[in-house]
Amino acid sequence: MQYRKDKNGEDVSILGFGCMRFQKKGGNIDLDEAEKEIMESISLGVNYFDTAYLYPGSEAAIGKIFEKNGIREKIKIATKLPQYLITSHDGIEKYFNEQLSRLRTGYVDYYLMHMLTDIAMWEKLKNVGILEWIEEKKRSGEIRNIGFSYHGNTDGFIKILNDYDWDICQIQYNYFDEFSQAGAKGLKAAHEKGIPVVIMEPLRGGKLVNMLPESAKKVMAQSGRNYSPAEWSFRWLFAQPEVTVVLSGMNTLEMVRENCRTAALSEKEEFTNADNETLKTVTEKIRENEKVPCTGCRYCMPCPKGVDIPGIFHCYNTMYIESKRGGRFEYAQNVGMTKEPTFATQCIECGKCEQHCPQGIKIREKLKEADKALRPLPYRIGINIARKFMLRKTD
Repeated sequence: MQYRKDKNGEDVSILGFGCMRFQKKGGNIDLDEAEKEIMESISLGVNYFDTAYLYPGSEAAIGKIFEKNGIREKIKIATKLPQYLITSHDGIEKYFNEQLSRLRTGYVDYYLMHMLTDIAMWEKLKNVGILEWIEEKKRSGEIRNIGFSYHGNTDGFIKILNDYDWDICQIQYNYFDEFSQAGAKGLKAAHEKGIPVVIMEPLRGGKLVNMLPESAKKVMAQSGRNYSPAEWSFRWLFAQPEVTVVLSGMNTLEMVRENCRTAALSEKEEFTNADNETLKTVTEKIRENEKVPCTGCRYCMPCPKGVDIPGIFHCYNTMYIESKRGGRFEYAQNVGMTKEPTFATQCIECGKCEQHCPQGIKIREKLKEADKALRPLPYRIGINIARKFMLRKTD
């Protein structure tokens, strides 16, 4: 197992255990199976375990397993404050104490603000006293490191990153999403500030394994590397020094062993320029069903009216690369939930974006097309309701 340093200089395993996808039994987490997988991963060097208040049964399950096996001091727990439920200082304390009880511990190694999509969500927490609360918990030792997990565009990520002295952050990042959400720019910005970066969705929820087109699999097979699709994804991430931990939602012993083997071997086997070219070709094969040839370069940005052009096109393409439902959900989560709207309907057709697009995309035309596909009436209604709930002002 490889290890990298957190902000305090402590070793964290480059492969982290994502505790959201345990096997179920009778509607609940299968504790026996989860225990086998967790203990096997620890024996192979994993020491970073990621959960959240919102993952059903997860905090309680790992709390029981860690307590039963007496291993709390050997591992690191990352969990997350459900910031979208917070309306007061007392609410922060309430949820945190509930999490400590579930986890059967007196402290959390890494405590993250869950699922920020916009700096407005962080500002809302500041308005109810989160900064003073964090200082208090750090002084008491109940929180060792503070951070945030992020779903939104690059600019929003960098604003949050620069607004506080964070100890850690978590982003979605993989070879297919290299230039969406926080992206490579956000990853490097965090690294330059000395902030460790935890990677979620390295396989896009399994889609870079289960939904690869045959043409992409053929490119991998012809590369001369005997890597599985999952191994390609992990090795690409492990090769980047800016990456501290890569999470994997492992739910079988075979998956645990394969991913730990990859994490161990990737230190000895260089990920070459030829390997990077292979994945670029794989990405091109995946993108053959795209509706817009947007590379996410962001030369079209900023839009004078705030339209998230690359974000909208990414979600529009996802509808046809993966599924319509998946693209619309990603749009609702990552584009639709910013405080200041970034919808295509805000476009005034000034054409400035098209003057800078190296792909020659007819952006104004494609934005209308994308908005119609991404926001049919039921989704428009749902997004509006969600915005009122998630972005409501603090009393």
